[in-house]
Amino acid sequence: MSAVETGNLLKKQLTIAELQFGMYIAELDRPWIETPFRFQGFVLKTHEELETLGKLCSVVFVDPERREVTSSLADTSPPHAKAKVALTAGGKVRWNEVSTVEQEYPRAAASYGRAEVLVREAVLSLRSGKVLPTEKLGEAVSLVTESVLRNPDAILLFGKLWEKGDYTRSHAIDCSIYMAAFGRFLEMSRADIELLGYLGLLQDVGKVKLPARLIEKPGRLIPIEYQLAQKHVEYSADILRATPGLPWQLADLATLHHERLDGSGYPRRLKGKEIGMIGSMAGIVDTFDALTARRPYAAAVSPSEALKMLYKSRGTLFDSYMVEQFIRCIGIFPLGSLVELNAGEVGTVVAHNRGQRLQPRVMVVQDAAGNPLRPQKFVDLSRNTTAPDGQPYRIKRALESIKVPMRAMDVFFGA
Repeated sequence: MSAVETGNLLKKQLTIAELQFGMYIAELDRPWIETPFRFQGFVLKTHEELETLGKLCSVVFVDPERREVTSSLADTSPPHAKAKVALTAGGKVRWNEVSTVEQEYPRAAASYGRAEVLVREAVLSLRSGKVLPTEKLGEAVSLVTESVLRNPDAILLFGKLWEKGDYTRSHAIDCSIYMAAFGRFLEMSRADIELLGYLGLLQDVGKVKLPARLIEKPGRLIPIEYQLAQKHVEYSADILRATPGLPWQLADLATLHHERLDGSGYPRRLKGKEIGMIGSMAGIVDTFDALTARRPYAAAVSPSEALKMLYKSRGTLFDSYMVEQFIRCIGIFPLGSLVELNAGEVGTVVAHNRGQRLQPRVMVVQDAAGNPLRPQKFVDLSRNTTAPDGQPYRIKRALESIKVPMRAMDVFFGA
């Protein structure tokens, strides 16, 4: 966000994702005559106005002194298109979803793929004795955070379903996505969300200094190996301090994701509030993504099972409030989760309904007899859609991901 002085009016420049309902749109990044708006200046009130701005403009200029407080979005759009928005006290930012998950998913796929390339190039640069390429890392973080701010469901879903290669690289990108999404959910500022994106991406960068045989060992580490593995935190901080152009807080924040509430973590055995909010977020995200990924030394668990493990550890290993907020952020049935519906059909969760987290949108991929569905059908559980047995659809239970393989390109790209 930036501000420009025009005559006696101080206008703030905002991206479309930063807009809030009730703001006065004073100027666009294009002539008003090229738009369908009848007046040169208006209070943003409806989802249609927001969508039109998103299609036509990259940034707009708002007058902060002409602001109409609104408690919720006017009921002018269908339920699936609503982005519930309210002005928030205390300096928080209520982010608008300016894309549907269907619209954002192809862009999210492209952003994820490009981020993978950039991170691979950055790691190769570091391994060859050079400093981290700041511009490439900045581009990767920007790709991730911009997609998250438009609609977090799309890139979270793609990241879950995408067939991963190198664990360290994919873990970095996925943690960056989860951290940005967590910050968005907590109504943090764009600058803070970008910082979280950097942190998720780079807090484990020190692992490139560890022997490959240690990182790739399929079995449990012996004590001396575990001590060596812990040094990646120190290495990460050293690398980040030596890299110009990164956020100044990053090196210190990168030392926190293995600290635990009860003091059992490392490297400094910090306790409770010593870890801080961002450190708590980083530890929760790092653990959740590691549990749900296929690692050299452990099989992946389902997202729902990983959430149960985090929940059981609240108050001991992790801050209770932050665990509960993370679960609210990604849902009881996280995106990409395989679920069995009450009619015996199997599907994957592809989008959340913000006010009804137990009733997400599900893509049904297998019928009750176990036969694959082609094409797949989509069911929005919040709409009381009727199942073949005449009862409203509901989720019966979560399933392990290995039972019904899903590919990222099976979703929203056609069968």
